[in-house]
Amino acid sequence: MERVAPEQVGLAAGGLDAVDAAIQARIDAGVVAGAVTLTLRHGRIARIRSLGLDDIEAGTPLAEDAIFRIFSMTKPITATAMMILHDQGLWRPEDPIARHLPELADLQVLAGEDGRVAPDHPPTMAELMTHRAGFAYGLPLGEPKDRIEALYRQARILGAADLDEMVARLATVPLAHQPGTLWRYSLSMDVQGAIVERLSGQRLADFMRTRIFEPLGMVDTGFFVPPERRHRLASLYFKPLDGPLEKLAVNPMRPDPEREPGLAMGGAGLYSTALDYARYAQMLLNGGTLAGRRIVSAAGVRAQMTNRLPDALLETRFVAGHQKFRPGFGYGYNGVVFTDPALAGVPVGRGTYHWDGAAGTWFWVDPENDLAFVGMIQLLSYAAPPLQEITQTLMAGALGA
Repeated sequence: MERVAPEQVGLAAGGLDAVDAAIQARIDAGVVAGAVTLTLRHGRIARIRSLGLDDIEAGTPLAEDAIFRIFSMTKPITATAMMILHDQGLWRPEDPIARHLPELADLQVLAGEDGRVAPDHPPTMAELMTHRAGFAYGLPLGEPKDRIEALYRQARILGAADLDEMVARLATVPLAHQPGTLWRYSLSMDVQGAIVERLSGQRLADFMRTRIFEPLGMVDTGFFVPPERRHRLASLYFKPLDGPLEKLAVNPMRPDPEREPGLAMGGAGLYSTALDYARYAQMLLNGGTLAGRRIVSAAGVRAQMTNRLPDALLETRFVAGHQKFRPGFGYGYNGVVFTDPALAGVPVGRGTYHWDGAAGTWFWVDPENDLAFVGMIQLLSYAAPPLQEITQTLMAGALGA
């Protein structure tokens, strides 16, 4: 991707300097070790910056081509995989999930502590794509927040050897709520990964590699980091509420695999670089193409980046990490969609689509301004700075807003 001066694509260098300064301030304060950021406009790289350190103790600078654990920034890519299959007519939003995963045909809904009742209707693909099907997550971190999380852990759903086994285990636990009634962050995108495998006849990793990564030139993106690239894997840090950054020897969310994992997690399993993810972001901005290669239809990209949540649900103002859902700030397929930026209080273009990851990575694509931004850090913390909103707000200065 061509690199140009910001002014060549209508951006003010001073505005981008303010974005850099905000991130550098968090590095100087000892909140973040280092960051790689990339700004795209009109299909060209207006700025890429490597700030801070990869390894604080060793004093090693963070490299531009560092590989990051992008965790939930996997989710938008899984949505694209699903839309490729939608383009082929292999699923519809109104389909019951069980049409594609028959093991889930008899799901019940949790009632009280251990009771179960029939669902009002079978959960649909549209609900699966928007965290409304009734699934939970069951991440093995801390104490379970409620009974359904405890049941997921007891069933070891995320400890399955592969996606078929994960679905079989998921069939033994109830839904957290009636389908369609609530938004609950969940393993829905891992379920989508299982559907990709069933509909395509390929493993999820193979499908993504051949249908998305290779055509886009995403050479460093996948579900593991090969041994010859392991030295480029960014150090992972933890920040307690009070105390300095602590380098982690092991990824506590899921140990970094040495080879292709059996369970390819469509919700959180990928590794990538800022440059690779920028190619994916530019494909979304281009309506499904990059460098003359079509990955997904323009209609598929529009569907992914269209809000699917009713106003009544957004009025409840629920939260998922740094994502504070509210009027003007909705959700499409596997990512946030700004329907009214002024109402949401963030100065991005209408239709901006974004998501983030557990270790602090973030991105957005802004079709109205033909702009994309990718930010990569490696920080697990309950008090991580809201860098996505901070940088979105400052980017308005570069756009002249």
